[in-house]
Amino acid sequence: MTDDENRPPLVLLHGLTFDRRQWNPVRRELAVIDPARQVLTLDLPGHGESPRRASYRMAEVAEVVHGQVTEAGLAEPVVVGHSVGAVVATAYAARYPVRGVVNLDQILLPGPFGVAVRQAEPALRGADWRRVWDGMLAGMGIESLPAEAREIVTTATDPRPDLLLGYWDEILHGSDEGIAIERHRDLRSIGGRGIPYRWVTSSEPPARYLAWLTEALPEVVVTVLPGSHFPHLAEPATIARLLGGS
Repeated sequence: MTDDENRPPLVLLHGLTFDRRQWNPVRRELAVIDPARQVLTLDLPGHGESPRRASYRMAEVAEVVHGQVTEAGLAEPVVVGHSVGAVVATAYAARYPVRGVVNLDQILLPGPFGVAVRQAEPALRGADWRRVWDGMLAGMGIESLPAEAREIVTTATDPRPDLLLGYWDEILHGSDEGIAIERHRDLRSIGGRGIPYRWVTSSEPPARYLAWLTEALPEVVVTVLPGSHFPHLAEPATIARLLGGS
């Protein structure tokens, strides 16, 4: 078996309300620079063609993803997640065999985002839920994306209250301390098994968060790629090259 044939497959996980079509630009780039690489793009539970669930707890979603990975006949993939997909990728890597994790623009602790979600809970449970989601999208740098990328963001999506409330359930019903303990446990599991972890962030990391992250995962590689919350759409060639080396 050649080195190319022995390289781990890539499993690509999209963000909340979107679907696997978000990865089309990256897949095109990978087909050029890394044509022999196995690549699996999935719809997270409740998204795209994936069935809805009563619960979207991270460990449960990771279990569903593992079933899809196993069904596809893949072993020890590099798991790549964007936004909430990166939380899923981290939970997955803590529980199942992987060869690496790539986190695209997702801080793993609730922080200010958690405060905003908790404050918005009454609206999310009422008729005004879409205003909350649209307000969040407005801060994600979509206007800076290329035309095709903006089209993907606006069409390959199906925002619904059950998804927002379900995937944010741990924020709404858990404490920051409890979430931090769980995330720390996941990262220590990843680091203890020597699994490479890369975080691609669209802005300079807050010092306090970076200290927490590196304490839990000392070998983490942090790449700052300024711009949109959607680096895989803003710069698909750059992300493809990064994944090509994973």
